[in-house]
Amino acid sequence: MNTSDPVIDANLAVALDALLAEQSVTRAAARLHTSPAAMSRTLARLRRLLRDPLLVRAGQALVPTPRAQALRDEAATVVRRLEALLTPGSGVDLAALRGTFTLQTADIIGAALAPGLLELARQEAPGVSLRVRAEELEAGPALRDGRIDLEIGSIDHVDPETHVEPLVTLRMMAAVRLGHPLTEGPLTPARLAAADHVAVSRRGRFTGPLDTALAEHDLSRRVTSVLPGHLAAMILAARSDVVCLVPAALADAAPSPFTEPATALGLHLLEIPVTLPPLKIGMAWHPRHAANGAHHWLRGAVRRTAGAPGS
Repeated sequence: MNTSDPVIDANLAVALDALLAEQSVTRAAARLHTSPAAMSRTLARLRRLLRDPLLVRAGQALVPTPRAQALRDEAATVVRRLEALLTPGSGVDLAALRGTFTLQTADIIGAALAPGLLELARQEAPGVSLRVRAEELEAGPALRDGRIDLEIGSIDHVDPETHVEPLVTLRMMAAVRLGHPLTEGPLTPARLAAADHVAVSRRGRFTGPLDTALAEHDLSRRVTSVLPGHLAAMILAARSDVVCLVPAALADAAPSPFTEPATALGLHLLEIPVTLPPLKIGMAWHPRHAANGAHHWLRGAVRRTAGAPGS
């Protein structure tokens, strides 16, 4: 960088616009909420920078030089563009919004939220489409480079700059077909452990938090199959005697949309007789979307659909 090059200062453009519009140091100072002395110093700096007196004395008034007259409209245009650039967005016209939002989430969360999100889009932003991706991309880089707009799920590994917002806290329940032997009589840890189970793991793992909880009772379960998604596990449970786990609302909370896929399959939900850690669902996005009106609507729609507190 050449040290003789002038440093661009947006404040000088604002001051130039005020001086040329008011043709008075005092009035320009009042317009910009500064002192006449400070404005006089700024005028002197502009004169040196532009190599022109800009405003010259004519009796009791200041009049613009030809160069100043030529700059007046251009200075006003620059200031208006700066104001537009630096003024917070006033929102978005949802009726005119067109585009596709890409969400990355587990299949059960996508199945639970998609109907509500699409209904909100139909009512409020009919030009919006949704693309739901499986949990196949590393969220941090995918959010950063725009391959996904929002990650929804158990957010436990994010980049430092990623914005994360909790949505709801859920509990896990055991889901079985209607008429399953476990629906008759009290469900004890021993009876739960004795049943056949289906596990859900994208990495093919046979064990999880339920195995840890059962081990505290000196019990272990038999996992007959591992499937990569909750929906496939629920379908298997609806057609056989295996037990699967599904998320549900806390005992004192309103019904959760995350239970609706299990209900639609006719599964019977049972309280698990051991203590499992709660399931915390949140959403994550890149900070460049923080003030974007369309993305703001999307996050609000997810809150409302998920039944987040205060949504």
